[in-house]
Amino acid sequence: MTAFSANLGFLWVDRPLPDAIRAAKAAGFDAVECHWPYETPAEQVKAALDQTGLPMLGLNTIRGNPGENGLAALTGREVEARAAIDQAVRYADAVDAGAIHVMAGFGTGPKARTTFEENLKYATSQTDRTILIEPLNRHDAPGYFLQTTDQARAIIETVGAPNLRLMFDCYHVGRTEGDIMTRLSELLPLIGHIQFASVPDRGAPDRGELNYAEIFSHIATLGWRAPLGAEFKPRENEEFTDWLNVFRSGGEVFA
Repeated sequence: MTAFSANLGFLWVDRPLPDAIRAAKAAGFDAVECHWPYETPAEQVKAALDQTGLPMLGLNTIRGNPGENGLAALTGREVEARAAIDQAVRYADAVDAGAIHVMAGFGTGPKARTTFEENLKYATSQTDRTILIEPLNRHDAPGYFLQTTDQARAIIETVGAPNLRLMFDCYHVGRTEGDIMTRLSELLPLIGHIQFASVPDRGAPDRGELNYAEIFSHIATLGWRAPLGAEFKPRENEEFTDWLNVFRSGGEVFA
């Protein structure tokens, strides 16, 4: 059966992070992940994880100053970027998070790429945990340095660290590149985590342009067994976990 992870950056945001972890367990999720947990003491998060038995799959480096969206590709901000990486590594160690998403930030050109690659070399040298990079679509994050999976693949190959992997978000790839199942097949050796949401509204996966029954089935045929990250924005008062039972009732398709 396909396993699912609740992204607590979007789900149960009306409650403290430890309570959101407990809500994810009650809703039937198999794991959790988050964006920026740093305002919550790590020991509280770890206690909730231990209580529920849910693993924390990953967390993000901080965005930076107001209006920024990461620091790692910002030339001249290397000291801040590496401090953010150190902060993320410490927190990940404290809660035993599986991966750290190093956010690139806004930028373009060769200098931004060199800065990003050097900061990724630093990140991968500071931990054995997986370091993730994620292309963000140009509609939601105009000006973000990392925009396509081809760009991400080239950077991963240049850095050459075994713990540097691609975060493949079906929503972002769907909005920018399309052809989700082909891209998944081609990039599988580089993928460290898979996320999903409907296209184009970033809602639950039971609506929109993408047929997630087919996509989840394809992911299973590729041999992927890790939980898939539910990073979507629920509508107000929506029973947004209903899709869990819909997709899991697919029987052998999701076995």
